[in-house]
Amino acid sequence: MTKLPIRPPRESMPSLAVIGAGISGLICARTLQDYGLSVTVFEKSRGVGGRMSTRRTDEALHFDHGAQYFTARDARFRGYVNAWQHDGVVAAWLGRIMVLQNGVVIDQKEGTDRFVAVPGMNAICQHMATDLQIEYQTKVAPPRRLRGRWLLASEDGTDWGAYDMVIISAPAPQTAQLLRNVPELAGQADRVEMSGCWAVMLALEESLALPFDAAFIHQSPLSWIARNNSKPNRSPEPETWIMHASPEWSETNLERSAEQVEADLLAEFWRSIGTQPQAIKYIKAHRWRFALPTSPLESRCLFDTSLLIGACGDWCGGPRVEGAFLSGAAAASRVLNLLRPTRVDDSSAT
Repeated sequence: MTKLPIRPPRESMPSLAVIGAGISGLICARTLQDYGLSVTVFEKSRGVGGRMSTRRTDEALHFDHGAQYFTARDARFRGYVNAWQHDGVVAAWLGRIMVLQNGVVIDQKEGTDRFVAVPGMNAICQHMATDLQIEYQTKVAPPRRLRGRWLLASEDGTDWGAYDMVIISAPAPQTAQLLRNVPELAGQADRVEMSGCWAVMLALEESLALPFDAAFIHQSPLSWIARNNSKPNRSPEPETWIMHASPEWSETNLERSAEQVEADLLAEFWRSIGTQPQAIKYIKAHRWRFALPTSPLESRCLFDTSLLIGACGDWCGGPRVEGAFLSGAAAASRVLNLLRPTRVDDSSAT
C-alpha cells in the first residue's frame, strides 16, 4: 500500500516552480499543491497541454493534432483514468483500428483499451490545471542559483522571484538548455534523442465512408491516420482526419514549408487508403519539433537532492501519455520524500 506523507505546517512548506504545463508538469504541480506547497507553473504557450493540445480553427473545427489516444497499463495511472471517466473528462475510444499497406488492410488492431479526453485531448490537462497558478506566454530563462534558492526570470527580462525548488517539464533538448547551470543533469537530458513529427489536419466536404476509424500505415511516409470525429463527444460533421508522418520522413523533411508538407502527405493519404482525391474543406500542417523520444532514459525522472532541481517528461522512463504522467508523478514524489522521507512510496522514481 502506498503511504502518504503527513503534511508539515503550511508555513514550513517550500515554494516550487514548474516549467512546462504538459501532462507531466501538471500532475507534478497538482500533486505538490494538493500537499500544501506553494506552486507556480510557467508555460511558454497560450494554454496547457503540450502535445496533448487541441487545435481550434476559425472555421469552428477541432483537431487532436498531437497525442491521439492513450492506454493505461500502470495501476496508479489506471486509477486516475477511472476517476477521470467518472468526472466525464475521459471516455473509451472504441474506434475500428486497422493496419494498412499500399491501400490494403493487412491487419486489425484489437484487444487494447484506448482512451481519449473529451471533448478534446487537452481536457485532462485543463482539468488538472484547475486553481493552479499558471503564468502563460512566459518563456523562462535558465534558473540561476543564489543563496540557496533558484531565481527565475523570463527571456524578456521579467523577474519572477526566488523559489526553493524547480521542476522542468519540457522536451529533453529544451530541458538540457534550461539546466545549463546544473551540468550533471543537463548532460543526462542532452543525451536523449528526440525526433520530430509533421501532423496534418484535414476536413472533408463529404464523408469517405471508410470501414475503419484509424490506421497504422506501413511502408509509407505516413505512420498513422485517424478520423478525429470518430472519438467520443466530437462534432459529427464535417469529417475530420489527422495524419502523422513517420519519424524518419519527418526528420528528413523537418525544414520544409507547411504547404509542401500538406501537398505531399495529402497525396500519400489518398494512396494509403486506396481512394481517389476528394473535395477538401480545410487542411493545415503542424510541426512538432520534439515529438518522440527515440532513446528515453531509464530513470523515471531527474532530481538533484542537494540543489533541489529536477526534470520530468515522456523522455524519462518511457514515452507516451502514460509515461509522461508517471514521470511527473515521480518528480513530485521525489520532492515529497524530502519532506517526509520515511512516509512516501517512491518506488517509481530513480
